[in-house]
Amino acid sequence: MREQHGVIVGVSVSHEHATVDQLEAAATDSQRFAVETLLSRPGVEEALALQTCNRTEGYVVAASHEVGVSALELFTQDLDDDAAVVMDHEESLRHLLRVAAGLESIVLGEDQILGQLRTAYEQARGVGGIGPVLEDGITKAIHVGERARSETRINEGVVSLASAAVRLVGSDRDLDGESALVVGAGEMGRLAAVALAERVDRVIVANRTVPHAEHLADAIDTEASAVALDALDAAVEEATVVVSATGSNDKVFEAAAFEDAGETAVVDIAQPRDVPAEAADFESVTVYDLDALESVTEETRTQRREAAEAVERLVDEEFEHLLTQYKRKRADRVISTMYESAEQVKAAELNTALSAAEFDEDQREVVESMADAIVSQLLAAPTRSLRDAAEEDDWSTIHTALELFDPDFGGDDQSSPPEFVEEMHPEDIPDGMRDEIPNAVLDELADD
Repeated sequence: MREQHGVIVGVSVSHEHATVDQLEAAATDSQRFAVETLLSRPGVEEALALQTCNRTEGYVVAASHEVGVSALELFTQDLDDDAAVVMDHEESLRHLLRVAAGLESIVLGEDQILGQLRTAYEQARGVGGIGPVLEDGITKAIHVGERARSETRINEGVVSLASAAVRLVGSDRDLDGESALVVGAGEMGRLAAVALAERVDRVIVANRTVPHAEHLADAIDTEASAVALDALDAAVEEATVVVSATGSNDKVFEAAAFEDAGETAVVDIAQPRDVPAEAADFESVTVYDLDALESVTEETRTQRREAAEAVERLVDEEFEHLLTQYKRKRADRVISTMYESAEQVKAAELNTALSAAEFDEDQREVVESMADAIVSQLLAAPTRSLRDAAEEDDWSTIHTALELFDPDFGGDDQSSPPEFVEEMHPEDIPDGMRDEIPNAVLDELADD
């Protein structure tokens, strides 16, 4: 089977452009489901989905930009145009690097997004969504995220949405002596519980799986207990602060649970939301949304601005390395054609030479080794030149190599494009190469 090399197309629905309702509308049942759905679309070779509390993003490797945009309607079909940002190949790659580095987060430089990207990558790989194109892009993004946090101070101070939520509530009311309810025992719930333990006297942890809630309750440094989700109504009555961060696809609370709760601050950082919007209708209940959290993180953003500038430079540097990496791989495909052609000539000449005289086994090995060495030495310099040409976008050199080593390229039989060109969309073919490709071939590519 021929190795596939399409173009990356991405779509981002995030807190930057979308409301909470639009974020919820863009989200699918799960990242795994989204990848499987995208892979079922015609022309999609690879896929990745990233869904967090403040973003839903999808990336595909498709036969063309148009095919990719059509497939990504999975996320955008129920949204206004201004809620989603569609990205081409290079924009998608740069955006992935920025996301992993924490530059696109509500809390600038927050650490959780890096783990979330790793999880999305593993889930996509588990269902066959990761191929050679996304593999390079995502592993580079994770590498950039790691460098950003180890080489700069981008993640100092408030480092998560959960800790920002606790700071926001604490700025509006005195939490000394109060009780707090954390719903969800995952990573975001853990961060919220740890942050609340420094501010309140008691934390109640609610989770669908009670042993997980008990484990979290035992790990935090204050009085804590665990309850099941069916005990939420009673827990709400005890708590003056509620932070909800489950991974449920359904509402965890009924609005009526807050009717008799008294003065209660609710921060819902789940996506989709755990708390119905109607809960805010009760006079004694204050519900904080993502917009409110953005305001409390502005102080952190100011503190980290200098570090962010360093991370921006890091992203620029690594982005250029990534583009070079892709270009080298394209050159390697031409180099492979060159070596295949040389191997065919070598094999034919060896066969002629070895048939012309009687050689014993040792002599045959010497002759074959000499032929291998000659091919390797002759092609070493052209190999370096082709890789350099790809990095410099010197497609005329690559085109010349194809003419020299691919007997079908530029010959009399031009009814179909050679494999190297066949995998390219007409718009992606450089001008210097386009002039040498017959119109009939370009027309066929456009039809595809």
